Amino acid sequence: MVVASLIINGIVNAFSSFFAITLNILTILALRKTPSLPKPMKVLLLSLAVSDLGVGLLVQPLFIALISMDMQQESSNFVLRIFHITGTFFSYASFFGITALSLDRFLAIHLHLRYQELVTHKRVAALVIAIWVTSTILALLVFFFQNITFIVLAVIVVFCFLSTTFYYINIFLAVQRHKNQMRSTKADAHQATADSENGKEHFTRLRKSAVGTFYVYLVFLACYTPDFCIIVADVINSGQRSTFVKHLAFFTLSLVFVNSSFNPLIYCWKMRNIRHAITVIIRNIRQCNK
Repeated sequence: MVVASLIINGIVNAFSSFFAITLNILTILALRKTPSLPKPMKVLLLSLAVSDLGVGLLVQPLFIALISMDMQQESSNFVLRIFHITGTFFSYASFFGITALSLDRFLAIHLHLRYQELVTHKRVAALVIAIWVTSTILALLVFFFQNITFIVLAVIVVFCFLSTTFYYINIFLAVQRHKNQMRSTKADAHQATADSENGKEHFTRLRKSAVGTFYVYLVFLACYTPDFCIIVADVINSGQRSTFVKHLAFFTLSLVFVNSSFNPLIYCWKMRNIRHAITVIIRNIRQCNK
C-alpha cells in the first residue's frame, strides 16, 4: 500500500512537471505578446508564471527523486535540503504572487481612475522584486532554522489567506453595487450618457479580470489548504510525524505542486487575450514543424 502511494505520487508529479513546464512557457510567451493587458497585471502574471515554471522545472523533479529514494529506503540530507529550499522559494513566490494579484484587482476596482496614477509599472516591479527577495529569505530560514520557520510560515500563510479573502469579498460587494447601479440607470433611460456607457464597459473589463484571478485563488486555496493543515500539525507536534501523516504529506505536497499546472489553464479559460496569444503561438509552432 505504501509503495503504491509512492508510485502514484511519482507518476502524478512526472506528468504535472511536464505540463507545468510546457504550459507556463507558453503563458510567459503569450504574456509578452499581449499588449492589451495592463502593465501592472502583466508583470504580476509573469512573476506567477515564472514561479510556477520553477516548480515544474526544479521542485517536482527533486520531489520525484525523494520519492524514489524513499521507495528504495535510502536517504540523502543534501537532496532533502535542496528540495526544501527550492520548494519554499517557488511555492511562496507563487503564494505571494496570487495575494498581490488579488490586491491589484481590488485597487483597480476601488480606485477607478486613480488606479493608473497610483499603481504604476515601477511600483509593481518593486513589489515583485520584494516578493522574490522575501521568498529567498524564507527559503534560507528553512535551510538554517527549520523548526522556527514552521511557525513563521504558518503566520504568513494565515495573514495572506485572510488578506486575499478580504480583497475578494470587497470586490464581490463592489460588483454587486455596480449591478444595482446599472439596474437603476436602466430604469431611467434619460440618465444614460456616452460617459456612463464607457464607465460600464471599463468596469465590466475589470470585473472579468477580477473573476479570472479569483478562480486562480480558489484553485490555489484548494491545493494549498491540505498542506497548510500538515504544517499546523507539525507545529503542534513539534515536527513529529506518524507514518500515516508522513505519507499523507506526500499527497498534500503533490497537490501543491499540481497547482502550477492549473494556473495556465485558468488563464486560457478566463482571459481571452492570453488564450488568443497562446493559440497563435501553438499555430505558429505547428506551421514550423510541417
